[in-house]
Amino acid sequence: MSKGKLFLVPTPIGNLNDMTFRAIEVLKGVDLILAEDTRTSGVLLKHFQITTPTRSYHMFNEHKSLDSWVAQLSQGMHIALISDAGTPGISDPGFLLSRECLKNGIEVECLPGATAFVPALVNSGLPSDRFCFEGFLPVKKGRQTRIKELAEENRTMIFYESPHRILKTLLQFIEAFGENRQASISREISKLHEETIRGSLGELAQHFEEHAPKGEFVLVVAGSKN
Repeated sequence: MSKGKLFLVPTPIGNLNDMTFRAIEVLKGVDLILAEDTRTSGVLLKHFQITTPTRSYHMFNEHKSLDSWVAQLSQGMHIALISDAGTPGISDPGFLLSRECLKNGIEVECLPGATAFVPALVNSGLPSDRFCFEGFLPVKKGRQTRIKELAEENRTMIFYESPHRILKTLLQFIEAFGENRQASISREISKLHEETIRGSLGELAQHFEEHAPKGEFVLVVAGSKN
C-alpha cells in the first residue's frame, strides 16, 4: 500500500479573493481536511463550495491526535491541514504533524499563499532584505529575557501581537530599545479596515494610548544600528 500525503494549505488572512486556485483544487481533492477551527473554516469552505469532510486539529489536541493522523496518512490517506488564517506552522499548528510525517517517510507539500508578516514587512518602509521573524513573544516566562536579547539584533524584527497586549509590548520595547527606534504596525491586513501606522516606538505607544487597539497586529521594528 502506498503512503498518503500531507498538504499544508494557506488560507486568506482577510480577503477571500486571496485564496489561490490551486489551494481550492487541493482542498476539493483530498480525503480529509484538518482545520484549526471547523466553524471558522466552514465559512471559507462553503464560500468555495468545498464539501470535503473536516476534523478539528488545534493546539489543544494536536499532541494526542498526532499518532492517529500519521497512521492514517501511512495507510494512504491524503490530508490537507489549514489554520484559521494564513499558513499552517507559522504561529499556528502544523509543525508537529509535518515533522512526524517526514520522520515516517510521508510526503509533505506546503502550498505558497497568504501569511500576515510578509505584507506587513514590505509595507513598513523598514529594511526587508534581512529580517528575523519572532512571532508571538512568550506571555510570561522568558519574555523580558528575550526582549533584552533582541535589543542588539541588527536585522528588522517582526512580531505578532494581540490587541490587549500591544501597548504593553510597545512600552517594553521602549524600555529595551529606546523610544526613538523606528517601527511599523499593521492591522486587519487585506480587510476593510486595514491600517498601517509608522513612526518611532514612542509615537506608536502614544497613538495606542489615545486610540483603543482593535484587530490582530503585526509589529515590525527596525534593527539596532550598533
